[in-house]
Amino acid sequence: MPGDRIILQGMRFYGFHGVNPEENVQGQSYVVDLEAEVDLAWPGRTDSVDDTVSYSHLYRAVKAIMEGEPRSLLERLAQDTADRLLADFPLEAVTVTVKKPNPPIKGSFIDHAAVIIHRRRADS
Repeated sequence: MPGDRIILQGMRFYGFHGVNPEENVQGQSYVVDLEAEVDLAWPGRTDSVDDTVSYSHLYRAVKAIMEGEPRSLLERLAQDTADRLLADFPLEAVTVTVKKPNPPIKGSFIDHAAVIIHRRRADS
């Protein structure tokens, strides 16, 4: 049974990731969706931001990865994001989706390429 979650969908960033050299120079947009599993029972009772995980802080942590050091693969961006979130926040698990809109595949018409990973605290 799924636990409580904080969800951030459609976070947009501009980064310089990819295996093609032009991607590392020109950059492009990325879209990230996040599901952070965390017990929300106590903050649901107290109504205090001090008792929960701030989605602003989650956003800033994702932004640091996505707008930071270039990575070649979407898989690495997703893994580094999951690792950082599990290290920095009291989350039970995270699901990270990283989308590359209009990937540079010659002759293609693709809305986006994406990877989805799910990592539990016990896995990290």
